[in-house]
Amino acid sequence: MKKILVVLCSFMLLLEASNPTALFETTKGNIQIELRPDLAPKAVENFVTHAKNGYYNGLIFHRVIKNFMIQGGDPTGTGAGGESIWNKPFEDEFAPNAVFDKAGILAMANKGPNTNSSQFFITTVPTYWLNGRHTIFGYVTEGFDIVKKIEAVETNGKYRGDKPLEDVKIISITIKE
Repeated sequence: MKKILVVLCSFMLLLEASNPTALFETTKGNIQIELRPDLAPKAVENFVTHAKNGYYNGLIFHRVIKNFMIQGGDPTGTGAGGESIWNKPFEDEFAPNAVFDKAGILAMANKGPNTNSSQFFITTVPTYWLNGRHTIFGYVTEGFDIVKKIEAVETNGKYRGDKPLEDVKIISITIKE
């Protein structure tokens, strides 16, 4: 009986500890990201709601900078568009243990403090200079090779030289809770 209780309690702890995941289906392949509502509840709520509503479906990664990041989430495809689920920018969320210390971090793109909307980026290298400037809300768990494939696309001279020559599209983002 004690063994059954221990197993049951362990299982319950695992259930409570699991975070939602986002499966990005892109024209280059799939990327799976563990979302972290414990670090940034509003950013996760915004992203999950947009994903479930199909907001990101068909959008492109409009900004790609080698040895830095890939960026998407703008319905205009220019880097100037997008809005949050609240139809206004929302505040930054900085957790002390959430730092840009590795590649594969999902964070909110912004235009300055407290200007988060729908745009996001995934880092391809550690980017310490972004600490305290961008809200981290997830980590790539599978498909980092796809992130690198997207990072490798050729870009042109527009938008500071970081607009891809070929459209890399987000076909869909599926949330598993």
